[in-house]
Amino acid sequence: MRSNTIDADIPICSTTLPNHSGHFGKYGGRYVPETLFAALSNLTITYEKIKNDRGFWSELQADFESFIGRPTPIYHAKRWSAMLGGAQIYLKREDLNHTGAHKINNSLGQIHLARKLGKTRIIAETGAGQHGVATATVAARFGLECVIYMGAADVERQHINVERMQILGAKVIPVTSGTQTLKDALNEAMRDWVTNIDNTYYVIGSVAGPHPYPMLVRDFQAVIGRESRQQMLKQHSKLPDVVIACVGGGSNAIGMFTEFIPDESVRLIAVEAGGFGDEIGEHAATLSKGVPGVLHGSKTYILQDQHGQVSETHSISAGLDYPAVGPELSWLKDSGRIETHIVGDIEATKAFFNCSRIEGIIPALESSHALAYAEKLAKTMRSDQKILVNLSGRGDKDMHLVSHHSSEYLSETNS
Repeated sequence: MRSNTIDADIPICSTTLPNHSGHFGKYGGRYVPETLFAALSNLTITYEKIKNDRGFWSELQADFESFIGRPTPIYHAKRWSAMLGGAQIYLKREDLNHTGAHKINNSLGQIHLARKLGKTRIIAETGAGQHGVATATVAARFGLECVIYMGAADVERQHINVERMQILGAKVIPVTSGTQTLKDALNEAMRDWVTNIDNTYYVIGSVAGPHPYPMLVRDFQAVIGRESRQQMLKQHSKLPDVVIACVGGGSNAIGMFTEFIPDESVRLIAVEAGGFGDEIGEHAATLSKGVPGVLHGSKTYILQDQHGQVSETHSISAGLDYPAVGPELSWLKDSGRIETHIVGDIEATKAFFNCSRIEGIIPALESSHALAYAEKLAKTMRSDQKILVNLSGRGDKDMHLVSHHSSEYLSETNS
């Protein structure tokens, strides 16, 4: 079996990218104002030092276990699999993490870095609110000032998470510019960081942004795939046939995919938000429908209009409502290592209810996109084959978004 560690204490990723300039092939890099270069270079140097620091990873692993509750289990969705009559569906239960999603893996890792850099103020952007809650949680634990930028539209549709962040002591700043979603929140967080570079650390929540963020976020989230690979081998003596994850910016997907990249027998499938249509502004399917460009300090696939401007996006799930994607995922798409598929709002909502009522697990709407595609794919596969889905978060935050669909769904399924 392929080794997953340098030694017992220092986890590594199976990919050697990015290169020294932060590129995954032609994607990635560092396209930022001059005022940020020093901070990014300092962050890169610090991280490169601690990547081989046994003490750092030992401390982080202890927090993964005692504070987050890792490792998260893999759950066999037996009833659902039997009803579909095809492949067996397994769920990596990131919804069982403290704060309810995968986001805390990265927030904890980056705030450990921030403390090594001597920063006393933490800022972050958030869409669905899970990254904001995770960052506020870790900041509270270490007694650090915390400011969260969130699009005003997302503040409205994810108000439960806003209240959670405020209870944890974070200041939530609604962003009213642009589309008032994740893209605009990230813009405002970048402006704050430029202004307060001396005492502030910016915890980017996804594998987007300038180097070294796509690398370090991936490395902290790779615990998902590392655990999953070991668990599948231990429980079944073989790897899954297919691994599926939803993709917005891409942190849960790259966290799940990374350890499986060298395993050519495993299909890796990224599921994007199809929204309610194929036209610009009706979806957030960046890998499937975008073109290469530069956004938020990185070259990657971006959704653009006919004039080359960053387009508006839509998804019922706030966490997928973003017009770009992590540069490593762009590279993996071009290389053919990952497949991309699209699931719309209606399909995702149906999968949300199916998982809830068949398995007793309420998934996040983001994760429901991956579950919807798993449903579709399972029917085309044999019953001895296995699909592993990253259940990246729980759906408590989405209750008000789906509640008005429940009567419609019940009448449809009972007819």
